[in-house]
Amino acid sequence: MAVTRNCEGTTRRDCLKLGIGGLFGATLAGALQGRAEAASVDAQTVHTPKSGKATNCILIWMDGGPTHFETFDPKPEAPSEYRGELGAIKTKVPGVVFSENMKNLAANLDKFAMIRSIKHNQGNHGAGNHYMMTGAPPRIPVGCGAFVSFHPSMGSVTAYELGKDNGLPPYFSMPNMSRSGGPNFLGAKYAPFVVKDDPNKDNFRVRDVALPRELTEDRFHKRTDLRQLVDKMKRFEEQVAGDPVLGLDEYYRQGHSLITSPEAQKAFDISQETDEVRDRYVRNGFGQRCLLARRLVEAGVPFVTIYDGGWDHHDSIFKRCNDRLPEWDQSVWTLISDLEERGLLDSTLVIAMGEFGRTPKISIIPGRTSAGRDHWANAMSVLMAGGGTPGGTVVGATDRKGFSAVERVLSPENLVSTIYTKLGINPDKVLYTPQGRPSHLVSDPTVIDELMG
Repeated sequence: MAVTRNCEGTTRRDCLKLGIGGLFGATLAGALQGRAEAASVDAQTVHTPKSGKATNCILIWMDGGPTHFETFDPKPEAPSEYRGELGAIKTKVPGVVFSENMKNLAANLDKFAMIRSIKHNQGNHGAGNHYMMTGAPPRIPVGCGAFVSFHPSMGSVTAYELGKDNGLPPYFSMPNMSRSGGPNFLGAKYAPFVVKDDPNKDNFRVRDVALPRELTEDRFHKRTDLRQLVDKMKRFEEQVAGDPVLGLDEYYRQGHSLITSPEAQKAFDISQETDEVRDRYVRNGFGQRCLLARRLVEAGVPFVTIYDGGWDHHDSIFKRCNDRLPEWDQSVWTLISDLEERGLLDSTLVIAMGEFGRTPKISIIPGRTSAGRDHWANAMSVLMAGGGTPGGTVVGATDRKGFSAVERVLSPENLVSTIYTKLGINPDKVLYTPQGRPSHLVSDPTVIDELMG
């Protein structure tokens, strides 16, 4: 798989340089070790949370900042230097138009909701990513290429609140972890298990879920039996509960449990799907990750992030959107419709968003040779489906040229509070760090009422 970069050239390798790459581990054993070492966090509920309808969430993270003009909020009446080259098409909702490449989603807007009026003041990737992923603005100025974690991400909070002991980690991210998608003070136990493998490849295998090819199941169990015999040997009396060897035993036990878990094996065996279903999702990495996400929530995983990079369109925006969006539109609509057909949409929240939108005026920035749009945090579009979200709802609006949200202006806090509330998590909850410092999940727990059903 090609490495996807944003305009500042940041990759996951940069994250490793900051010393936090181990948190999301190369293997499941590493992830499990992080969980065992996680700091405990005390929680206090300030108010009784509203009853949520969703039990799972699939977040499609459009990393780089997706254009709202060429997706869900085109401006066909604006001058050409604002509206761009792509046309607009009617949706199922009278008076609402999408960009021309969003044919499936436009024809089925009655099945999901659009938010067009979220805005914030963090116009670089690092800060914008953190704000939208956590509902908490960065505390200090953050550079464009920074990997920042001042607050737990939605995925980590959901894993902390809704995680189950069912043989599967409660939070997955595929194929990368977003720069602010981690647990912060909740501890490594609630970091995502990253599935880097491409489920579109014939040899797709997830580390630590499938047995090594050279190790048959019979040999695996014999080695396990041998390890149990070794474990019966008396250890030195001074080795107490904190002994790292004892901890390693627990990591192996949990890893063995996952490898032999029928639920885990079934969830990752994407070959069980028919060719027809796989084709509907589109036979590329993104489409097959959408399908795998559906399988994971079916298996009881509360939160799955599909990290979808490459939305930082500073140049060639129209060609790149024309090349990408038709298949993206089909994959996202197939995910929503497949969940509905299986009776899972009421219990599964589907979100598609990025860190911000793009500038209204098209330009060629220094160093580029074709037209594009720059970062723009005053306006963006967010798709929300499932979990009792009323279909056909369009919340808010931007002005005629797409400069800013002007109707029903909302913040990232409102969005994140809505997601938490739909999941039955109280956004006004106070968590205490290991140092005893209180921290609200979201500083403003006001939800978007139109989306609550």
